[in-house]
Amino acid sequence: MSASRWLYWAAQSIGWSSYCALILLATYADEPSKVDVELLLHLSMLVVFSVFSTHIMRYVFIKLNWLELRPSPLLPRVILASFLCSLLIFGETTFSSFVINPKEFEQFSVLSVVINILAILVLVLFWNAIYFTFHFIQKSRKQELNNISLEAIKNEIELKNLRSQLNPHFLFNSLNSIRALIELDPSKAKESLTTLSNLLRKSLIYGKETLVPLEDEINMVSHYLELEKIRFEERLKISWKLDESLRIFPVPPFILQMLVENAIKHGISNLIDGGEIEIQTRKSGEQVIIEVINSGKLRNEKDTGIGIQNVLRRLDIQYKGAAEFELIQQKNMVIARLTFKTEL
Repeated sequence: MSASRWLYWAAQSIGWSSYCALILLATYADEPSKVDVELLLHLSMLVVFSVFSTHIMRYVFIKLNWLELRPSPLLPRVILASFLCSLLIFGETTFSSFVINPKEFEQFSVLSVVINILAILVLVLFWNAIYFTFHFIQKSRKQELNNISLEAIKNEIELKNLRSQLNPHFLFNSLNSIRALIELDPSKAKESLTTLSNLLRKSLIYGKETLVPLEDEINMVSHYLELEKIRFEERLKISWKLDESLRIFPVPPFILQMLVENAIKHGISNLIDGGEIEIQTRKSGEQVIIEVINSGKLRNEKDTGIGIQNVLRRLDIQYKGAAEFELIQQKNMVIARLTFKTEL
């Protein structure tokens, strides 16, 4: 038996038994002599018939798919079903009373019948209020879980798409660098192709991950910059300021590489004399800050194509506001800053 079914039957039994126990206590407090075997038998039959009748009513709700109805069409149906259930319980208990003690029918009147049916109706309506409240809460929780699951699936698909965009982007940039070297220095070009091959192999592995150690991301960027040095030669100066304690800090794969590629494409490559790229990692309180600083000027528009938009969207999906990205102009340098708000 599932947990929900066990809970249902437990609630049924405990609920109706508690009601009959209250009747027993009230009778004992009012007139103890009335508490006898006959009363206990009546109350026991009331529990059995009430559980049976409300369970039949629930079965009708499920079969007729009333649980999926909106409140406005549901309410009159529930009231009608509650009234019919009350009649059923009254008929069952009346019949059992007749079997136990036929003399009780001599005390019956129309008013007592109406009062008994209304009393049972109130109980059944209360039962339905509890049942439907529990059902709607469960349905709401299930829908919430489904929405979370769908959102997670959607985000995972989008992340995979975003990561898949980076491999060809990175490949084309690297091949352009090696192409310029083939005629000038074939041995160097061959060596660079080996570096590219190893780099692509790692990128395929990291592309399947959600997070990778910062050290691995830095190694990827280091190899990429070696390839770019082939193209820019002395026009590209590279410096590093790294906090060694952040080596295993987890970051999204390719996010640092994308910032470096963006710095070269929109900064260094537009300068006749080239420029400098500096990569920094540091801690500041409960924040981890990663910066790519390059020579150049920011454009008026912040949309620099796939690079920046890719970074922004991935941070939004994975960190939900716990990470930020900003582009800053300081004199003749552009700072691309990633800030991760997390306890270390």
